[in-house]
Amino acid sequence: MAFELPELPYAKDALAPHMSAETLDFHHGKHHAAYVKKTNDALADNGLEGAKLSEVIRQAKAKGNQGLFNNSAQIWNHSFFWQCLTPNSAAPGGKLADMIKEEFGSADDLVKKLVEESSGHFASGWGWLVLDGGKLKVTSLHDADTPVAYEGMKPLLTIDVWEHAYYIDYRNARPDYLDNVTKIINWDFVAQNIDGEGVSRADQG
Repeated sequence: MAFELPELPYAKDALAPHMSAETLDFHHGKHHAAYVKKTNDALADNGLEGAKLSEVIRQAKAKGNQGLFNNSAQIWNHSFFWQCLTPNSAAPGGKLADMIKEEFGSADDLVKKLVEESSGHFASGWGWLVLDGGKLKVTSLHDADTPVAYEGMKPLLTIDVWEHAYYIDYRNARPDYLDNVTKIINWDFVAQNIDGEGVSRADQG
C-alpha cells in the first residue's frame, strides 16, 4: 500500500499569525507531498511494498540507502511535526508538567532550552524533545535524521528547522520563527507521547 500525505489536523490558516496559510501550502502541500511521492516511487525497487513507514526508515538506514532514508524519514518527521502544533496551545499539565519541572525547572525553561538547541543547530534539521532512558532530553538531529531510527529514543515533540519551514514568514530569521512556533505547541499531544508510543502516532502502513 502506498504511503499518503496526511491531512493537517487544523485549517491551513488556523496557526496564523505564527505560521501562515501560505507556509502550510508550500511546506505541507509541496515539500511534504514530495517526500511521499519519492518514497512511494522507491518502494518497489527496494522490496518494501507493504512495509510500515517506520520499517522502511529503519531498513533504509540499515542498508545505507540514503535517498530512501531521507524521503521516508521526512514523511514521518513532518507527520509528527504537524501534530505537535495547535491553534489552542495550553500549558503542560499532569505527569508531563511534573517531568518538566524535575528535569528543567519549568515549562519556560524547557522552551528556552529547545529554542537554544534549535537556533544553534547548524544547517537543516530538527529540534527534539525525547524520552531517553525514561528522562526528558532536548536534542537536535541533522537533515532528515529521526528518532525512529534509534533504539531507546522516544519522540515527544519536534520543531522543523529546515529553512522551508520558515522562509516565507520569517525569511532567514530562524530565531523569530522559533519564538513564534513555541507559542503554538500542542502540549496535549506531547503528553500523550510520554507512553513511549510516539513513533506510532505518525506511522503508516
